[in-house]
Amino acid sequence: MSMTEINDMAGQHELIAENLQSDVIREVNILIKDFKDERKKLLAEGARMMTQLTNQMVCLERAKKNYEKAFKESERAVDNYQRADADLNLSRAEVEKQRTNMTIKLQQSEDAKNEYANQLQRTNEQQRQHYQHLMPEIFRQLQELDEKRIRNLRNFMIHSVQVERNVFPIINQCLDGIVNAANQINEKEDTQLVIDRYKSGFEPPGDVVFEDLSRTDSSHQHHHSSSATLPVRPDTVMTVKGTMSAGKLKKRVGIFGIFSSNKLSDMCHSIKNNLSGNGDNKEDYSDLPPNQRKKKLQMKIEDIQAKIHQETAARDGLMKMKGVYEQNPNLGDPMSIEGQLNESGHRLDKLRQELHKYQSYLEDNNTIHQIQHQHHNNTPVHNNIKNSGCSGGDEDSLSRSASDSSVSANQNHKHSAPGTPLPSHGCSSDSPESGLGASHSSLPDSDDAPPPPHYYDTELLPPLGTCRALYPFEATSEGSMPMSDGEELLVIEVDQGDGWTRVRRPADSMEGFVPTSYILCSLNDC
Repeated sequence: MSMTEINDMAGQHELIAENLQSDVIREVNILIKDFKDERKKLLAEGARMMTQLTNQMVCLERAKKNYEKAFKESERAVDNYQRADADLNLSRAEVEKQRTNMTIKLQQSEDAKNEYANQLQRTNEQQRQHYQHLMPEIFRQLQELDEKRIRNLRNFMIHSVQVERNVFPIINQCLDGIVNAANQINEKEDTQLVIDRYKSGFEPPGDVVFEDLSRTDSSHQHHHSSSATLPVRPDTVMTVKGTMSAGKLKKRVGIFGIFSSNKLSDMCHSIKNNLSGNGDNKEDYSDLPPNQRKKKLQMKIEDIQAKIHQETAARDGLMKMKGVYEQNPNLGDPMSIEGQLNESGHRLDKLRQELHKYQSYLEDNNTIHQIQHQHHNNTPVHNNIKNSGCSGGDEDSLSRSASDSSVSANQNHKHSAPGTPLPSHGCSSDSPESGLGASHSSLPDSDDAPPPPHYYDTELLPPLGTCRALYPFEATSEGSMPMSDGEELLVIEVDQGDGWTRVRRPADSMEGFVPTSYILCSLNDC
């Protein structure tokens, strides 16, 4: 319900984005484009008018210079004529020539003067039009354009707010729905659903048998000899190796010391596969606990039965089509259906064989589960090989209970597949014999009994380096630790091949396992 409301709220935000994109952003872009074009055109028109005024001023200056030149030449011609007319030595022809030249220069000067006056009048008129009418009109249009821009931007701002307000009622309904869905959450029911989905079906270990140590030396010697000749089960050897060591072990300590790193990583990997639905489980799901394996097999059988039903319906349709073709050959060749019928028959045979195979897996799983249940109820727990030196303290009690739990769990599941995670502790011995030797040498009746062995050290381990989270990670099981994207953490243990790395958060000293592929490690140089 909450996710539906969140989806609806996300849809409303998408509607807001679409309306803003179509009604505001697109119109703003059009407005900006039109504003730029109009402004560019007005500025070009103003520049053209300024160019015309400048050209007219140049023409006026040229006409003035021509007038000045013609006036000076006319004065020179008048002066030359007057000197020639006063000179009695010059002939009449020379004097007439100077008089003609003076007349021409005076006429040119008069023409230049008139041209200069016309240019001056034209320049003054154009300058007056430029500064009093043309340029003020350009500035007025630019001002109106800017006012239009501001007015439209104001309207777009109001419209964008209106777009937001239109969806507020729907978003408020979505938020109310999220609150109602949150109020309906029942943590008891949710945790029970998780327990029902991921419960393994393993039987708990039986009671620990009391071992009487007040017997005589002979009985102890007989106990030693009988213990030495007992067949050693792999599960007890593993338990001895997991609980006895010659020194301090800084191994991965799971929750209450029951689950080691392999058990924890297998559990997280199993839960992650169940959540994703595409894990690398075996064909018969033998690497899963009995209950989960049963559910997987039942789902597989139902899927195969649905495929068989679908294939049978398709085969019936082909048979009917073949019968129609046989009755009316004009509709088609009956032999063209024969190949499809053969392929359908092969597929049906294959599906039936696969159905029989998974039904056998399911029967074997139920039989094994019953045998394990009977074995748990009828078989006492052997304690002739057990931890010694654990005489007091809560940590020692936890170590003993973890060891016995490991033995019982291995006994109850000795028929399971090799990939099934088994409770174990870190092993320091190189062989099973070394673990047995430690067990026998630590018996209380031995004359040269070594000092009690050291167990797991619960002090904070020194960091091996740092790492940075590449992706956010939500803890899905006990032992794993959540982290956020980009968070800096301390590496406590490197990946042991199970895909998990043990880290510590510096802020609160919280430790846990995170996927190795989710972090980028930077280890210290050894």
